[in-house]
Amino acid sequence: MIVDSINNGSKYASLHPHFAKAFEFINNTDLAALEVGKFDIDGENLRGIVSDKEGTTAEASIAKFECHNAHIDIQVCIRGKETLGWKPRSSCQAQRGEYNPEKDVLFYDDAPDMYFGLTDGQFAIFYPEDVHAPMIGTEAIKKLVIKVRL
Repeated sequence: MIVDSINNGSKYASLHPHFAKAFEFINNTDLAALEVGKFDIDGENLRGIVSDKEGTTAEASIAKFECHNAHIDIQVCIRGKETLGWKPRSSCQAQRGEYNPEKDVLFYDDAPDMYFGLTDGQFAIFYPEDVHAPMIGTEAIKKLVIKVRL
């Protein structure tokens, strides 16, 4: 997992072949003007998902404590104060159900080891080994998730 400001995004461009294009999109787009929904950034390599909704409770988010096998998430807080839970997959003990390849998601019933916050212009990168619980908050949160194909 990586947590930083989008102003430093270019520092991470070399970590994955698609990161340079992802951070180019982030830096050259008026994120506040993005409409809610899903869209392609670079075909199957990079897809964007914008949400703008009320934050949820920690309990509700942990009920969907998730990780992915085929994608890396770059989660950008556009507006609001978002709390996220995190735990390394290698420490998780309670897998819930089977991996869903169509949705690229696997859930766990474990509790996060830690929580951290994001606010306007900050991002987190979640690799397949990062189980995460997003969208925890008491106000509206607008965010961009870029799904980066491995």
